[in-house]
Order: sequence, then structure tokens, then C-alpha cells
Amino acid sequence: MKDDIKGYVTTKYFDLPEGEPFVLDSGVDLHGLRIAYETYGVLDEKKNNAVLICHALSMDAHAAGYHNGETKPGWWDDMIGPGKAFDTDHYFVICSNVIGGCKGSSGPSSINPKTGKPYALGFPIVTIRDMVNAQKRLIDFLGIKKLVTVCGGSMGGMQALQWAISYPDAVASCIPIATTHKHTAQNIAFDEVGRQAIMADPAWNGGDYYNGDHPSRGLAVARMVGHITYMSNHSMNEKFGRMLKKEKLGYEFTTEFEVEGYLRYRGDSFVKRFDANSYLYITKALDYFDLTQEGSLFDMFKKVKCRFLVIAFSSDWLYPPAESQEIVKALKMNGRDVTYCEISSDYGHDAFLVEFKEETKLVKHFVNRTFKDMEDKNGQ
Repeated sequence: MKDDIKGYVTTKYFDLPEGEPFVLDSGVDLHGLRIAYETYGVLDEKKNNAVLICHALSMDAHAAGYHNGETKPGWWDDMIGPGKAFDTDHYFVICSNVIGGCKGSSGPSSINPKTGKPYALGFPIVTIRDMVNAQKRLIDFLGIKKLVTVCGGSMGGMQALQWAISYPDAVASCIPIATTHKHTAQNIAFDEVGRQAIMADPAWNGGDYYNGDHPSRGLAVARMVGHITYMSNHSMNEKFGRMLKKEKLGYEFTTEFEVEGYLRYRGDSFVKRFDANSYLYITKALDYFDLTQEGSLFDMFKKVKCRFLVIAFSSDWLYPPAESQEIVKALKMNGRDVTYCEISSDYGHDAFLVEFKEETKLVKHFVNRTFKDMEDKNGQ
């Protein structure tokens, strides 16, 4: 199995065999499960050099390399490739689009086999655990028994933690970055504002908009609200301050401040690549995520067997370092092998998409050490 990271990469698809059930946390059996995924590097004969990358809310399976005809690489290209943190000269790297998404995996924009039309709100609610269970079906299909590591930032970090708990024998190490073990009331509140912005758009039409105008303005506003939480106050002041787009104030309701223009640009560009209903579903999955729902964090981590590298960023106020430290404390109380690193950064929550140099130093050593230990153990 090979994808040449130096050339073009392609998105592949895994379809769950017909008749094989996939029951969600809600109790609904999702028929016709499809997972879009990309791979980078070569899976060795023993199939023991695989790494799984889990993406954040607005990302997808295209984590690295270039698609044919595109000039922009995958969203974590600085971390995946020959000689990089996830070195494709040595590791087989996998990234899949989460279910509920809109980039190839089963989601609200997918065709419902029963109706021949997009699911829209007929698609069942999914959770982070559902996303992980779907990824496990993909890993099984690829014939991989144990992953060297599962890594992700933000929502990807939640998936990584869920992997360690749900499938302790299938994960040798876990790298949750800029994440949390549950959403706070403030996190849920921001997500709800975004959802309400989408549903207030007249074009949303109860989610049934695929044959007409899409709720672009509502989704753009939702993205603007979300993007504010990804940046720090310091980074916004450094980048924009109170700079004007014109020489002076016009005393009118137009885009006068540079930061206003930036947010509008972010919102407008987001609607070109993302589905509004998927935004509803994925933010709901984030809000449902709570590792303490079935017991204390200490109790939940009794199940894990792998080692951990937990990374946080000093200026992240969406998932502040204190929340990563809670995870570390619960792991240490269980006697687990855990390393915690807090990277000093002014970029806020988005630092995991920016601070590649520091992340690479930490991740590369950790993954290599894990793989060596796996090889030593298998050689005994």
C-alpha cells in the first residue's frame, strides 16, 4: 500500500460490507457506512508501522501532500512526510474524514439509500465515539492490528483519547494536542450560537437545502464566531489591533476595521468547502463528548494501556492547558506512562496548526521511541 507524498495523493473510500451493522451511540443502525481516507508512506509486511491522524472540526482526510490540480497541500503537510514529525520514510500514515462530515464519509449531505436523496437532518446524530468506531472498521479493513500512535489536535485529540479508552489493545501510544476531556458550558454556548446562526438563515429550510440556495450567510457567521475562539487576544492585537481598512472612520455599517474584514473573509471562504448541516452535526458531537459521563476521569483511564504525549499551548483559551493537565493527572494517578509539554505560543488554540517546529521535536522522538519499543517487544 503506497501513496507517494512527493507526488499527488488521492482520496480512497471504504464501504462497510452490505448487511454488516454499524450501530451508533443513539441506537440507530447506520446502513451503507462509507469512510473517505488518505494514506501516506508504505505499510510494511508486518503491518506494524501504521499511524492514525485524527482531524479537527473543519478539516478532512486530506492531511498532507497535493491533490492533482491543486496548489495547496493538506492541512498538516508540515507534520507529515519524509523526514517530518510523522516520517513517511518509516511510517504508514492514515487520515480519515469523520462520519457526519462532508468530505466523502457518510454524513448529512450523503445520499440516503432508502430515498435516493441527501439525508439532510434525516442523518442520525453521531458522537466522537461513533467516529472512532468507524475508524476502527477502517483500520480492521487495512489489516492493522496495532497502531504505533493515534494523534490529533482539538477534536482530533478527543478522538485520540477515545481510541485509547475504547481500543486499548490496538494503540501503542496516544498524542492528544490542544484538547479536553469534555466541553465546558462556555464551549457548548459558542457552538450553540453557531448552530443558531445557521438555522436562522432562511435558506437553511430545516436542513433540506441541497437542491436550492445553501445557508451560506448563516454558516459564515458560525465560522466567524468559531474562528474568534481559535485565536488569542494577543495574536489578534498583533495582527490587526484597531487598524482600519480605509484612512479614517466612515461612521457607517460597513467593514471598517481590518479584523472585521478578516473574519468575513474566513466566513466566506469556509462556506465554499463545508456543509452547513455537517457543522451542526459535528459541533453537536463535540458538545456530547464527555469522558466522565460513565465515571470519573480516573476510572475511565484505568482501561488504557498505551503511553501518552499530551501537548498544550499557553495562550489556548478554548481548551486551556489546565484541561490537559487534568488528563495528565488522571493518567499519572493510574500509573500510566505520560509526558506533558506546554508550548509557549501566542497563536491561541490554532497553535497546533502553526507551531510545527516545536511539535515536530516532541512528536518525532516520541513516535520513534514507541516504534522501537514495539519492535523490541515483538522481537522477544
